[in-house]
Amino acid sequence: MTSPSPMTSFTNHTFDQVALGDTVTVAHTVTRDEVELLALVSGDANPFTSSDDVRGALPGVPPACEGVSAEALIHGVLKRRLPGPGTVILSHELVYDGQASVGDQLLATVTLVDKQPPDRLVFDCDVTRGHDTLLKGRVAVRAPASNLTVDHRDTSSVILRRNDVFARLFRHCEGQPPVVCAVVHPCDREALAGALEAARHGLIEPVLVGPQAKIRAVATEAGWDLSPYRLVDTEHSHAAASAAVAMARAGEVQALMKGSLHTDELMGAVVDATHGLRTGRRISHVFVMDVPAYPRMLMVTDAAVNIAPSIRDKVDIVQNAIDLAHILGVAEPKVAILAAVETVNPAMQATIDAAMLCKMADRGQITGGLVDGPLAFDNAISVEAARTKKIRSQVAGLADILVVPDLEAGNMVAKQLQYLAGADSAGIVLGTRVPIVLTSRADSVRMRLASAAVLKLVAHARAQAAAQRPQ
Repeated sequence: MTSPSPMTSFTNHTFDQVALGDTVTVAHTVTRDEVELLALVSGDANPFTSSDDVRGALPGVPPACEGVSAEALIHGVLKRRLPGPGTVILSHELVYDGQASVGDQLLATVTLVDKQPPDRLVFDCDVTRGHDTLLKGRVAVRAPASNLTVDHRDTSSVILRRNDVFARLFRHCEGQPPVVCAVVHPCDREALAGALEAARHGLIEPVLVGPQAKIRAVATEAGWDLSPYRLVDTEHSHAAASAAVAMARAGEVQALMKGSLHTDELMGAVVDATHGLRTGRRISHVFVMDVPAYPRMLMVTDAAVNIAPSIRDKVDIVQNAIDLAHILGVAEPKVAILAAVETVNPAMQATIDAAMLCKMADRGQITGGLVDGPLAFDNAISVEAARTKKIRSQVAGLADILVVPDLEAGNMVAKQLQYLAGADSAGIVLGTRVPIVLTSRADSVRMRLASAAVLKLVAHARAQAAAQRPQ
């Protein structure tokens, strides 16, 4: 029989349900991600150095690794199609002949040639590319003991991360005590779950601020135990924001985390001239991004707080981001001031602002990083693009921080990186007395935890700096 049409589940076959001669053939196209993942697992190559045409044999990946790809295809047919889910590979005798390339269309065929009671099955197997045979041999398996159907999982969403930024953040947090954090109005499942998960990982010690009855109702419905945590009862979301800010001013909490209230409700209390959390710095927001295709942590600022920042505002926005980069382990961050072009144009305010910021950095008004601009997005993050445009710069193509012209541009950049490039992002508000996390309903658990990790690192760095100041 031939491969069935695409389906959403796989049903297996037990020992008694298969007969000698049963055959399945599956067509498959080799992808770059598959080969890179197999190269990483096998340890045979570093595929990240590859830059050749993906149609050819993958540079840096030896034939043995390509053979593993064909072998994995056979294993997939046996474990998904025949006999199917529950199959255990016992042994194989396979011969490899030829090398697959990214983009090749392969056919994998398995044929049952022997049944050995009570449950051992032997299959003839081969993988071909046109008239060429890349793999041939036999595989022995243990048949599934009972029937089951397994839902098909779409592997197209698998993302190969070249630089696991968030894993490093989590490691940096190890050994440090959790930060006492006011979680403001956690009155829906996502907000409360994020806070409790961050607590479970030792990132925060949550203080739940909001209408107690609503918070407890969410926890009861989800089956969560709130007994280890302090609850501060307030009448509504505005009161929760005011209470949390007051606790931060009084030193009762070291950080704030947005719950299910609107961002402007929380930030309204934060920026209040009399009772808020302002400092001498302009308040700004930084996205800390883990972009799969980028070889380092990437920070984008400001995409959430300042709508149309002035040049004075941008000085603080840049300095806040540089200071955060230091906390996150980047000793001398490279700061790209973004615009639509890489030359100063008097008709484009973003390019004028960029030139001014660079000169201010030269004169010591911005410290701790290398600042350059204006730079268009491509030559800020691509060495090749910068080289093509003959830009000589220590920052171009190597940016750690992208400073956007305004909130609209920043929001578009950050969300395009998330939804088109598979980036994860952690967000933090700086320039306030305590760090603040503005979570979103769309944030994954990984992103919420990463934001909490950044919050923890910032809070501990500030506490350490305060302890070192002369009394």
